[in-house]
Amino acid sequence: MAKKIVNLLVLIPLGVILIVFCVANRQAATVAFNPFRPEDQVLAVHAPLFVFLFVALILGMLIGAAATWFSQGRHRKRARTEAREAIRWQAEADRHRSRAEQIAGHLPSK
Repeated sequence: MAKKIVNLLVLIPLGVILIVFCVANRQAATVAFNPFRPEDQVLAVHAPLFVFLFVALILGMLIGAAATWFSQGRHRKRARTEAREAIRWQAEADRHRSRAEQIAGHLPSK
């Protein structure tokens, strides 16, 4: 319940700020991808400024997520290896347990 309240206290103001930001930055902007001839319209994109800012934000999030995912690869590999080892040890323990029960069943009772 507290997590929901904290999310609302953070997400609602953030949403309001983003809406105000989008309304304030509706003017058209041009991004030119030709550094030698910026006036070249073939390699230029025209859009409202907030679109470029959101695209930059989304690209940054995707690149950050990919970098995190790749940097944690060794931890995921270790977890897989240890999970396989745990399954193997559990199977061996089950075999020993069943063997002990067989031996205990064949012993003469006193």
